[in-house]
Amino acid sequence: MSQNPNEQSADPIENIVRTAPVVIPALGALLIFLLAFIATFMA
Repeated sequence: MSQNPNEQSADPIENIVRTAPVVIPALGALLIFLLAFIATFMA
């Protein structure tokens, strides 16, 4: 099994790592918004 080093590997973890710096803060902001909405709704 010889691999060509010029070929792009279709690694799903590599795709997740590439999008993590955008997705994690967006999900954090959504979570904070939902928690604040629930807190004001319950008050």
